[in-house]
Amino acid sequence: MAKAKTSLTAVERRAEELDTIAAVLPLERRDELAELLTDQDVETLRHLVNQGMGNNTLRALTADLTYLEAWGMAATGSSLPWPAPEALLLKFVAHHLWDPQRRKSDPDHGMPAEVDANLRSQGFLKSVGPHAPATVRRRLANWSTLTRWRGLDGAFASPALKSAIRLAVRAVPRTRRRKNAKAVTGDVLARLLSTCATDSLRDLRDRAILMVAFASGGRRRSEIAGLRREQLAVEPPIPVEDGDPLPSLAIHLGRTKTSSGEQDEVVYLTGRPVEALNAWMMAAKIDSGSVFRAIGRWGTVSRRALDPQSVNAILKQRAQMAGLDSGEFSAHGIRSGYLTEAADRGIPLPEAMEQSRHRSVQQASSYYNNATRRSGRAARLL
Repeated sequence: MAKAKTSLTAVERRAEELDTIAAVLPLERRDELAELLTDQDVETLRHLVNQGMGNNTLRALTADLTYLEAWGMAATGSSLPWPAPEALLLKFVAHHLWDPQRRKSDPDHGMPAEVDANLRSQGFLKSVGPHAPATVRRRLANWSTLTRWRGLDGAFASPALKSAIRLAVRAVPRTRRRKNAKAVTGDVLARLLSTCATDSLRDLRDRAILMVAFASGGRRRSEIAGLRREQLAVEPPIPVEDGDPLPSLAIHLGRTKTSSGEQDEVVYLTGRPVEALNAWMMAAKIDSGSVFRAIGRWGTVSRRALDPQSVNAILKQRAQMAGLDSGEFSAHGIRSGYLTEAADRGIPLPEAMEQSRHRSVQQASSYYNNATRRSGRAARLL
């Protein structure tokens, strides 16, 4: 009688280990990753998951690690060494930051043709030409981060590498930067909300999404998509002179992009956003689990949460319905729009940051500086 097969290949074992962290780190190309990543790579990712690193950061690290391993295999014929020697880091820069004009006269300049073809066949390269300097710097930074998480030191701060990047950036032609999304300020938000005027489930949901995302400090689309009923806590109503008290709600964000695992970030909703959120949850009969969910063709509310990209798609659809150019807006525009609107209304920066949960005063204050310049005397000399 044949003995049952109990042993797994290294690739099969890595695939199973990747499955164990898929709930935290969605992996659409699991089998491909299992072949590209090494046992140490997978163990590093598992360690980062256990350390409570943010999902978006983990996805970015995984994507860059996978690219680095694919490039290393194509360029050297073997997996990445840890720590990477300075010569390999310099080779990475030379392969990704190069001068197209020099390439015409020197075919060996830049990424070798066989390496380029290898990466393209795997879907890692799509555009033609050198990489954007920001992409190269980000991948090097994540390479350095992963090296430190393995308890190793790398040559990422070496003068030779810094000089190579600086000189290579000068040789790379300036690429057109992606146009930043317009800020969804109060007037834009009003136009978006005007398209959610009925009591249909879709209108109730989209109205709640827009109002909650904006009023809670410009929440990121991942935070809105991942919001759960258990994160909401009813607060005592806010007294108002000559009017009825306003309903109040606390949103416990838990760990966010800029907080540590021990912090429980809390923001508050007051008035109309609370009413919009309650109206949606009551109509959709949501008393637990995901707050914002997909709605089927026949008006059936899904049990699963919206994905972050759907939040972006909803905003763009409402912008189009409002007669706006949907290409000029994205979900991130709500975050920048909140601070821009706060600046325009004269709300002190620290107070606005308490709600937006920005950690960088420099980043948050840029919206205030723009608002001041726009309405200041220096812009009204004539």
